[in-house]
Amino acid sequence: MVYYGQTSCEQDTERYLDVVKYVFSSYKKEVPLVINTMGWVKGEGLLLLIDIIRLLSPSHVVQMDVYDWKAMAPLTPEYVHHTPGLYTRGKQQGRRKHGAASGAESWKPSEEEGDASAPEYKLLYVHPEFPRAGIAGEARVHSGILRDMSILGYLGQLQSPDVGAVLPLHSLVPYQVPFSAVALRVIHTDVAPTNIMYAVNASWVGLCRIPDEIRCQTDGPVLLTQTPVCDCLGFGIVRGVEMEKKLYHILTPVPPENLRAVNCLLLGNIAIPNCVLVGQQGVEGEIPYVTSDYNYSILGAGKLKKKKHFKRREYAFECDYP
Repeated sequence: MVYYGQTSCEQDTERYLDVVKYVFSSYKKEVPLVINTMGWVKGEGLLLLIDIIRLLSPSHVVQMDVYDWKAMAPLTPEYVHHTPGLYTRGKQQGRRKHGAASGAESWKPSEEEGDASAPEYKLLYVHPEFPRAGIAGEARVHSGILRDMSILGYLGQLQSPDVGAVLPLHSLVPYQVPFSAVALRVIHTDVAPTNIMYAVNASWVGLCRIPDEIRCQTDGPVLLTQTPVCDCLGFGIVRGVEMEKKLYHILTPVPPENLRAVNCLLLGNIAIPNCVLVGQQGVEGEIPYVTSDYNYSILGAGKLKKKKHFKRREYAFECDYP
């Protein structure tokens, strides 16, 4: 597993392909493999899908037939063979003009490979019978709700099976991790080193393992200059940062025997569901990281703005995690 750190790969398609390549390299062909592609199938998303089909050589491609079917051509082997992708080229087509060479550059076929025979796979059409299948915008809303539910279910592993009531975050004992024990990287944006701890505090992080040894030459945190493509062993919440003792306080259900291999924290654009912070019981005064009066022009992670109701369009749900 690799933590990409964003819900869309539109901002960094090259790293997305590097991640796909890294994960696929672990595939042992003795067992079947199902590849669940993205819903981004227009513009560069379609070109990226063509790259993935061409590079992973599936035996079958299942294509959904939705109401705007004309917006997307049938992904026949002949179509994929002749159509240029985002980083690969079709038969007798020149390379797409992109910037400097990168990790995705090595994925481009050679001149001889460009005129190879058409890919061999079977295209299967599926026509959903349920209403409103493929309506634009609804999938994004549903995926956001499902993502929050997945995070809440994951955090539910922190709860003791012997306790009836749900314990808030401030009642759970975190791990203490020295700054020098893990490297740190913010994936989705550039953060000044002076503001890095504001961004990391109260954030969802991927607990990862990089092959390089962590070397700390200063008292501050170990900051990576590039985003690594590496194993992700699980996820956690940075519940606090103790600057005097130089410790991260991290809540995670990952077992201790696996945590020993973690030496990198990756912070992406995945937020902790609001209800996890707002719904903390037993806190006197202002709830940590939640306020109704805050200057949002201050650089850093900022705080969640407390509202009376948290709703996503017409969908509203209770989200005390089990």
